[in-house]
Amino acid sequence: MHWMWLMCLLVVSCANPSRTAKITNFTIGAVLNDDRHDTLFREAITELNSDYTLLPVNATLHSASMRLDPNPIRTALKMCNYLIAQQVYAVIVSHPVKGDLSPATISYTGGFYHIPIVGISSREAAFSDKNIHVSFLRTVAPFFHQADVWAALLRHFHFWQVMVIHSSDVDGYSLLNRLQTQFQSNDDDGDQREIKIELTKEFIPELEDFTKELQEMSEGQSRVYLVYANAEDASVIFRDAAKLNLTGAGHIWLVTEQALDVPAVPLGSLGLQQMHASNEAAHIRDSLYLLSSALREMEVSERDMTEPPQDCNSSGTVWETGRIYFEYIKKQVLLNGLTGKIAFDDNGDRLFSEYDIVNVDRPNGKSKVGQFFYSKYQSVLKLSVNDSEITWPGGLRHKPEGFIIPTFLKVMTIVEQPFVYARRVNDPSVESCLAADGEVACPWFNNTADNSNTDRYYCCRGYCIDLLKELARKNNFTYSLALSPDGQFGSLTPKNGTGKKEWNGLIGELVNDRADMIVAPLTINPERAQVIEFSKPFKYQGITILEKKQPKSSTLVSFLQPFRDTLWILVMVSVHVVALVLYLLDRFSPFGRFRLANAENTEEDALNLSSAIWFAWGVLLNSGIGEGTPRSFSARVLGMVWAGFAMIIVASYTANLAAFLVLDRPKTSLSGINDPRLRNPMENFTYATVRGSAVDMYFRRQVELSNMYRTMEGNNYPTAEEAIEAVKEGKLKAFIWDSSRLEFEAAQDCDLVTAGELFGRSGYGIGLRKGSPWTDVITLSVLDFHERGFMEDLDERWIKLGNGQQCEHDEKTPATLGLKNMAGVFILVAAGIVCGVGLIFIEIMYKRHQIRRQRRMELARHVTDKWRTMVEKRKNLRMALETQRSRLKSNGKVNDMLMTGQVTNRRAAGSGGNKVAVATSNVVGAKTTHINATEGPLSTLTPGNMMEMQYYNPVAGLLPVTGIPSVGNRRGKLSRGSSVDEQQPSVVCGRSGLYVDFTV
Repeated sequence: MHWMWLMCLLVVSCANPSRTAKITNFTIGAVLNDDRHDTLFREAITELNSDYTLLPVNATLHSASMRLDPNPIRTALKMCNYLIAQQVYAVIVSHPVKGDLSPATISYTGGFYHIPIVGISSREAAFSDKNIHVSFLRTVAPFFHQADVWAALLRHFHFWQVMVIHSSDVDGYSLLNRLQTQFQSNDDDGDQREIKIELTKEFIPELEDFTKELQEMSEGQSRVYLVYANAEDASVIFRDAAKLNLTGAGHIWLVTEQALDVPAVPLGSLGLQQMHASNEAAHIRDSLYLLSSALREMEVSERDMTEPPQDCNSSGTVWETGRIYFEYIKKQVLLNGLTGKIAFDDNGDRLFSEYDIVNVDRPNGKSKVGQFFYSKYQSVLKLSVNDSEITWPGGLRHKPEGFIIPTFLKVMTIVEQPFVYARRVNDPSVESCLAADGEVACPWFNNTADNSNTDRYYCCRGYCIDLLKELARKNNFTYSLALSPDGQFGSLTPKNGTGKKEWNGLIGELVNDRADMIVAPLTINPERAQVIEFSKPFKYQGITILEKKQPKSSTLVSFLQPFRDTLWILVMVSVHVVALVLYLLDRFSPFGRFRLANAENTEEDALNLSSAIWFAWGVLLNSGIGEGTPRSFSARVLGMVWAGFAMIIVASYTANLAAFLVLDRPKTSLSGINDPRLRNPMENFTYATVRGSAVDMYFRRQVELSNMYRTMEGNNYPTAEEAIEAVKEGKLKAFIWDSSRLEFEAAQDCDLVTAGELFGRSGYGIGLRKGSPWTDVITLSVLDFHERGFMEDLDERWIKLGNGQQCEHDEKTPATLGLKNMAGVFILVAAGIVCGVGLIFIEIMYKRHQIRRQRRMELARHVTDKWRTMVEKRKNLRMALETQRSRLKSNGKVNDMLMTGQVTNRRAAGSGGNKVAVATSNVVGAKTTHINATEGPLSTLTPGNMMEMQYYNPVAGLLPVTGIPSVGNRRGKLSRGSSVDEQQPSVVCGRSGLYVDFTV
């Protein structure tokens, strides 16, 4: 079984030898012009085979070459029968001296099988199209890559506006596209200024007259001409340019390599020549080094390499390894090639090509004046030009300006007081504007297609109008003035339906070449500076906040404004704390009035708490003190300190009161841009700016203000006039805008005020087109105006006018105090009077209550004294009774007997059977009653039994009575076996009745 598997593997291996066996022989083909180059090609192959570090391991290069044939069909057949038959891995192709189809034929044939083709002299733009030439690379740069050098030259000479003449073929369009890309990019020095193509003209092949196109170009501003054409077409262009005198002084010509050797080339022209472009021997050697290096890398990384096709008959076969090999070649970088550094872009075109800058300084002669070279230290292409060696057209030795300055300018402005005032008129003629008032005609044109008949006419005057007239007078230009079509300064807005953004307003007029200059309060900012140019600022300003003056909300308590609420509270607390401490010090001091040993009426003269509080308030308010003062030394020291404190407080209050009342200034509710109401606004607090303005861009650009931008984005107004009117009407709480305008409005209307400090400082500049020749002229004029005081004169005339001075005068004049300022003090006095009257009624009511309470207390004390006396007397009586009982008990047997009478408070009770107490009512005034006693037990006591009795009166004491009063017919009974002893009877009368003691 095992040998069967081995046989199968052997059969498969034999059937696919190219997929398993390691490839060691590589053939490189070449299609060259002559035998000399063929010999150089073979020598380079031999040299590479001797250096094992440049080839795959154990690999050998072989050569296969053929001559170029002008006939493309024969070239294709030779390619198949000779080169492809030898299984070439790549083909190096030259360019014929006459005809240009042979390299294209080689590229088509090799591309069909994905065999890499390396061109060493073909520079046409068509070879960069990878849809046609799928496997073509070249070690020379195409002609349209000269655009890179031209862009560097224009920036070097500061030519910011240019006219382009190009052939109407693939090369011409490719050059124009690359020019536009390079003109919009930055140079190596970081110059962000864009080069503008003012006019482009195409030269149709075999055209015999180019005068009309050149005549149109002569009417433009630029005097720099870039010519990309072959020698035949360039001859026509140069001939007609000379007829129109466009080759003389003041004109600059930059020509392509193909046209540089034309006899009619203008003297003073600058041209380019690619270095090593005609050195095919060097390109052959560099190409072989690139191919061998790519083979080595591919052999290491790719394990499924296959051999190239052997003929052109297998049309369905695609060599996949060739496709991979082509990608490896594009990735190669040759740092020290014979033709310089070589690398490829995505289209297989060479990068880092070097050029000589040549100057046609004599007929049929030229000199090298510079170089565009690769810097190994900076790893970039650098331009080096010796300006002093250049001879310019007309024999000039100094650089021409490259443009002519137009003397008529289309100027745009916008209505913005006090910089531009607009008065509408019905007559479109210039005479309708009043020249005496400095007015200039400034119509408003509707640039929309749907409403073309809505133009309006205005007369403008103001700060910027005077500035424009002075600029025109100084620099000798004429102008036409118009208002912004949409009333906007200019911002990026999305285009309808496309999502692309475009500039509107004044900026859009400049960008779209509908205006030459903007003279308006146009803020300089980074966004606008990318698309237009600005002069130096003619006025410096910032951003501030406009709001309506807030009415005084606390006039009744304005006298309390010098101190904060916390300080007032501390003063009030301090008064009473000091009073309490004074009282305690004087109370407990051994030398206080309370401690005087021999003083009379000490309590009345002592410093009590009420007097201490009165003393503290009297010292604080600087009033006379007629009552008790501290006597102890410790309390007096505190009193002196308190007096010093009071003096400082009163003096500070008086000074601040003058500042707050006499020199009162209107207060703003906002403290500035960092006010919490702006950072975290409430629903009822709205603020805004002008939509699409520089202030709007500023908030959008500042990250820390993004929350404010989102808040006010939906509240923004289309114009500053509408926003200011909304502030006046109270619809808008705060308007954020340029400080110059808002300070002017605050000066005109004293109900408005600016809040906080300036932020976002910038300046107003004059806007011009990118590359405008007027930029430097206008900037120098503005600087001159600043130096000679013209700008200050404009400030005095237009900004510091009328009501503005009145508002300033009002603020500088001290105000007099009126009832509105001091009404709170009078109300305080009235409140004191009302409080005093109310307190006196409270005192009267309290005093009456106190008298009634004292009377009740006196009565209670009197009753208590009487009760106490009675208790003492009853106590004494009990003691006397106890003594009497003891005496009676010692005389004999005592029987208790119940006597007749009404018992009211006490029940008769016997004591040991010897004595009985009988209580009865109405003893006072009782008649004599006889008590009859019967012998025998339980005999009834009758009135017939008489005994001597005594009546006890609580006031007079014991009084004799003759009997016991009888109450009704009730009778008491004696105890069993009781008898009455009539010898020593005893009667005691208490508060509740009569007590009778007798013996039986």
